[in-house]
Order: sequence, then structure tokens, then C-alpha cells
Amino acid sequence: MPFLDDMKVGLRRELGTFTFTAENIKTFAREFDPQPFHLDEEAGRNSIFGGLAASGWHVASVCMKLIVAEGVRARQAAEARGEEFGTGGPSPGFRDLRWLKPVLAGDTLTYSSEVVSSRATASRPGWGIVESKNVAVNQRGEEVYSFLGIVFLPQRSGGN
Repeated sequence: MPFLDDMKVGLRRELGTFTFTAENIKTFAREFDPQPFHLDEEAGRNSIFGGLAASGWHVASVCMKLIVAEGVRARQAAEARGEEFGTGGPSPGFRDLRWLKPVLAGDTLTYSSEVVSSRATASRPGWGIVESKNVAVNQRGEEVYSFLGIVFLPQRSGGN
């Protein structure tokens, strides 16, 4: 992760895309969310979703994978330029998780993240808290998923 100083309100990062196939929906569901509408096309068609639906936790897990991959790319690019790159701290959690529309087999989601707040914290000198709205839109441009992520980041100056 970059330093707190780099995370200005409005900064938007494109995280990547992912296509949900029947195979990867079922694989995830068998392991982590074995509900019929995630495991069987017919059950999905007969459900409120109208088709084989990805677990919301699958949609969220892909988001996390893309957030981490984007951080790795950013770190590698900074190091290639000879720049220092902050090592992020833990996340104290998230808020406002929303699964807004079903994600069906064949849907491709595009994920992005936008900084909505960034501030130093008095309780942890040299650190700050960044809140980002993370969203996924499907191939029709419909927002299908969102949450407000929160993470601790170091200040470049060490808070001095």
C-alpha cells in the first residue's frame, strides 16, 4: 500500500475484471456457500435470481484478490522507479456491504476503489486511516456490489 500522504480523497484505482463462469461459481459454492442456487443451474433458474448465481462472498473474495494484486503491481512499479512504498497495516473492518444485483454465470464484473476519506490518527502516531468505496459493475454498467473498506496506512513523514 502507498503512504497515507498519497491517498487523497477522490483518488480512484481500477482494480481489474473477473468473469464468473458456471464452473467457478460452483467450485466456490461447494467449498464455502453450498446453497442450491449457487450449485445447480435449474435451482438457480427457479430461484429469485433467475439463473445460477454467484455467492456474494465469492464476489467479495474476487474483490479482495484484485485489491491485493493492484497493491503488488503498485509496489513493484514504485520499487522499479526507486521510490519508497509504504507497508499498510491491518484493516479495522468495513461498513455498508451491499450486494445490489445478482451476479449470474457469464457476468463479467469490473472492480474499482475510490478514496472517500483520509486522515491521521491520534491514537497511532505515524499512522492514518483511509476509507475507500469499493464497487463492482457488471458488463451492462450496473453496480452489483459495494462496500466501504477501512485500512491503516503509515504516514511518509512518520507523523512528524
